[in-house]
Order: sequence, then structure tokens, then C-alpha cells
Amino acid sequence: MYTDLFGKNRLKVNLHTHTSVSDGKLSPEAAAAHYKAAGYDCIAITDHWAWRKSGELAGLRILSGAEFNIGADCAAGVYHIVALGCEYEPFLTGDADAQEIIDEIRRCKGMPVLAHPHWSLNTVSQLSALTGVEATEIWNSISAVGQSNRPCSDHFVDSAACAGFHLPLLAADDTHHFDGGDDLIGWIMLEASENASDRELLEAIRAKRFYATQGPEIHIFRDGDYAVARCSPASRIAFLSNAAWVPGHGHSGDGLTEAVCRLQPYETFIRAEITDASGKKAWSNILTL
Repeated sequence: MYTDLFGKNRLKVNLHTHTSVSDGKLSPEAAAAHYKAAGYDCIAITDHWAWRKSGELAGLRILSGAEFNIGADCAAGVYHIVALGCEYEPFLTGDADAQEIIDEIRRCKGMPVLAHPHWSLNTVSQLSALTGVEATEIWNSISAVGQSNRPCSDHFVDSAACAGFHLPLLAADDTHHFDGGDDLIGWIMLEASENASDRELLEAIRAKRFYATQGPEIHIFRDGDYAVARCSPASRIAFLSNAAWVPGHGHSGDGLTEAVCRLQPYETFIRAEITDASGKKAWSNILTL
């Protein structure tokens, strides 16, 4: 449990973790111990096509999870859909399509997450063809390791937001190797109590009561005609919206802890992204205008 700049309690959570049950290096118990030692409050174990129920391992809270991946050719369509917080095991076979996977996760009262959309080269038209996606990943660690080197999905989330999809934006490790290259890199800081139920955790994610981060802290809110970002010390604060260029949306300096930008009448959404002096980033959720 952590306390943020406003005195609110936050849980440090990774929502995408693989173990030896599928293609991860460590056993579920060892993976949980690894994250527990790093100060995490909760992780979701999301092995491919292998659902793990909620519970506790090595003293760490486990949120139920699985990852259902289909396709290999991005031109034909690749979808990796993470199931979070299902109350019972999704019943899916390998020939299920993306919509069937999403529908089954929701039937099981879970949250379908479109994982690493930039890595998968997902498009806004593909997202538009699906019903029920409830969140996506703006950062995914394994997507920077050894393959396509597309870890950050900021272009996808902004393009989707231009089309009206203001999804919660997660940062996640997608841990496989546990070797320092794909673990303990990205997570969310979720506003919730330690004894919150699984359903309450999901509702906090749906309500965007979290920020995504590699370490820094970021908050965004509206104050009349202005957007305000407050954060831990940063060297760069950027406001991103459907505007290609607006004066005052980018701020650079030493130890910045606040930035303000004037909103334009044509802006429909805005979010903030910060970078600290060591290069670590944090991402706010999208603020609908």
C-alpha cells in the first residue's frame, strides 16, 4: 500500500504476468514471491489459455487472469485479450474469434483487455468491430524485448480516442523471462483499499482511478478552461489530445511538478504523460472534454 501526492491509498499492481504454466520462466509461486519482494500489492497471473483463479501465493494477492491469443500475421489480425477478474473459468476453445473471447470473459464477469495493441498492430477499425473491450495497454514490457520492439501504444490509444474510445490505459510487465528485461518495469497505481474485493478492483480500473507508470506519479484534472497535471519531479510534461499542435501543451525543465495548458474548443479529450530525469515515464488516463 502506497500514499499518493493527495494522500490517497494506492495499490501497486501488475496485470499481465506469465509463469511456467504457459511460457514463463518461473513457477506461479516463484513469480508471486518475485513481485512480493519488489513491493507489489497484487498481480494477475495471465498464462496463455490457462485461467488461474483469485487467491494468494507467497503472501501476495493474486487477481484471477488468463491471456487468450489468436493470430500470428498482423495483416490478417492478431489479438491478445487478457481476462481480468473472472469469477469463474472462461470456457473457450482454440477456434474462438476475438469477439467470442470478449463475450465469454464478460459472461464470466471479468474485464477484457486488449493487450499490447501496437505490438499486435491493431487498428482503430479492428477495435471498432469489437464490442466489450474495457481497457487496453499503453505500455507493455515484453513488447520491447527481442521481437518487434513496439512497447508503447500511445499512437493507438490517441487514434482510438479520436474515434471516441476513451479506454482505461494500463502499463504492464507481461513478464516471461524475469531477467530484468521484462519484469518490474511497468505497473498501475490503483486507488483502492487493501481489502477491496475483486469486483471493487475492476470497478476502480473501469472508473480510471489509477495511473500507469514506470515509477513517477501523475495526475490530471480539469479546472475550467484549463487542464492541470500534477506529478512527482519530472523533466518533461506533455499534454496529448486530438489537437496535432497547440501552444502550451509541452513543458520541459528540471524538477517540474505541475503544468497547465489552456483547452481549445475543438479538443475532445486530453491526457498527460511525464518523463523523469532518469527517463522513466508515467501516463494519466484519458480525460474526456
